Amino acid sequence: MATTEFRPEYISFDCYGTLINYQIEPTTRHLLQGRVPEEQMPAFMRDFRNYRYDQVCGEYYAYEQVLQDAYDRVCKKWSLEPTADAGKQLGDAVRSWGPHNDVPDPLKTMGENFKLVILSNADTSFLDISVPRLGANFHAVYTAEQAGYYKPRYGAFEYMLDQLNAAPEDVLHVSSHTRYDLMPAHDLGFTNTVMLDRGYDPHSPAYNYTTVNSLDELNKLLGL
Repeated sequence: MATTEFRPEYISFDCYGTLINYQIEPTTRHLLQGRVPEEQMPAFMRDFRNYRYDQVCGEYYAYEQVLQDAYDRVCKKWSLEPTADAGKQLGDAVRSWGPHNDVPDPLKTMGENFKLVILSNADTSFLDISVPRLGANFHAVYTAEQAGYYKPRYGAFEYMLDQLNAAPEDVLHVSSHTRYDLMPAHDLGFTNTVMLDRGYDPHSPAYNYTTVNSLDELNKLLGL
C-alpha cells in the first residue's frame, strides 16, 4: 500500500499495545516486590511476554486467567512463588490503561473517512472500557471472547471476516505485533497489512507489511 490509491473497505486494528498503551511492567514489578534483581528484569519481562503468547495459542478461555497462568509459568521458571490474584491485578491494570498519546487525533480523522474495526485479544468487558477512551467511531469491535479464539489463531481473523462479510483483500490490518497479527494475517491472504512500529517485535520483512511510525504517517499513505 505504497500509494494513496488504495481504499480499503475496512481498517482493522489490534487494540492493546497498538492503540492502547500496554503498560504491564509496573504491575508486574508490584507483584514481584523486588524478588527479581533490577538487572534481570528485562529477561523476566521477556519471558513473561513469551508465556502470554504461548497461553493464547490453544483454546479460548478468560483473559484474566490467561494472565494468571502466564504469570504462574514465568514464576515457576524463575523459581519464584506465584501470586494468587496476579491475574486479577493484571486485568485491573489493563482496564485502567489509556491510548498512546499519538493515537486519538489521527484515529478520529481516519474514522471519519474509513470504517474502523478492532480485533482484540481480550474479553468483551475489557473492550467495553477501553474503546471509548480511543475517541474515534468504530464500525465494529470483535474480541477473543466473541470469536472463541485468541490471535494468532486463524479462527480469530476468520471470525472477523465472517462478521464483516469481507475477504482478506477488503481489509487493511494494522498492528504493532508481528507474531500475534501480521504473520497470521499474511498466512490467511491479507495483502494489505501495516506494522505500527512501537518496538515490541523484531521486523520480519518476508511478511510484506508496510511499516509506519505513527498513525499520522498511515493517514498520509491513505491520502488523508
